[in-house]
Amino acid sequence: MILHPGILALLVGSLLTLLLMLKACWLGMQIVSRWDNTSSSETQLQLERKTWLVSTLLNYALGFQILSGVLYLYTLEDIHRLFVGAMCATGALNANQVGWLVLAIKVILFFIAALWVALNRLDQRTEDTPLIRPKYLALMLITPLVAFDLYLQFSYFAGLRPEIITSCCGSLFSEQGASVASELVGIPALKMMEVFFAIIGVFFVLLIACYFSRAALLRSLLFVAALLTFFASLGAVVSFVSLYIYQMPSHHCPFDMLQGHYNFIGYPLYAGLFVGTLFGLLPGLCQPLRRHPSLRREIDQLEKRWLWLALLGMLTFLLISAWPMLFGSFILLGY
Repeated sequence: MILHPGILALLVGSLLTLLLMLKACWLGMQIVSRWDNTSSSETQLQLERKTWLVSTLLNYALGFQILSGVLYLYTLEDIHRLFVGAMCATGALNANQVGWLVLAIKVILFFIAALWVALNRLDQRTEDTPLIRPKYLALMLITPLVAFDLYLQFSYFAGLRPEIITSCCGSLFSEQGASVASELVGIPALKMMEVFFAIIGVFFVLLIACYFSRAALLRSLLFVAALLTFFASLGAVVSFVSLYIYQMPSHHCPFDMLQGHYNFIGYPLYAGLFVGTLFGLLPGLCQPLRRHPSLRREIDQLEKRWLWLALLGMLTFLLISAWPMLFGSFILLGY
């Protein structure tokens, strides 16, 4: 099992990522301890050059972390055929419960890594680089999480046994289950639709308001709305979006849509959600950084681009979700 190409790619890639981040941490500690932006000494010049080396290392390392979630899901979909009772990634995850924790860690790492890369790029566009110390101190916290992710992945894949008879989405995503997923399934679909469309509607209104206004409160509200939209969207996928995609009133699995006979529609669906959420978070996250004049100028230049990307990402998610509801032959009545 461990010799599966996807598994090897994940483990080797995560190991190389960890090594790159450990090297970056070592260089980062040197930079943080000796950094003096007011100095023009040779030592300061060397430290400034090291910041570019660290950024290059981290762009590769965190870039892999951003993409590893997709590779993880693709691998799960590929290996589920090796387990009796598994029909999708849910069966592969249920074959070793550690897999669910790996999935959660990869979602967290996606946002942490992407936000760090975005803030690092923002900092490098300035002359005084005011985020040098905060971003390298944050790196010291991200690296243990990457190490934990590698450990969990190895524990998960090493613990898989093909002879295990596993349960699949039919038992997990049902009203009779005792899990968060079953609680979502138990909510009437029409009520969940009302909640979802109300929250995502507020998100779009705040995006437009932030585009035409510089008010700090609007950006803080957008940050909160982006988080709420993310979790409401995941709930909507399980509650009713999946029903329209599969055209079955009892099939709530969020993973089957990643398969070929559903045209891999799950990949652009989730990509839109993650991209929309990420860029919806950035304006609010960067609001406290405006106290630095150099960062304020760069944020003003980049913010409208972030808002457009957030709009594009979430519109992609919304259109893919709503298309089968509006134009499909399946009609959901009595749910």
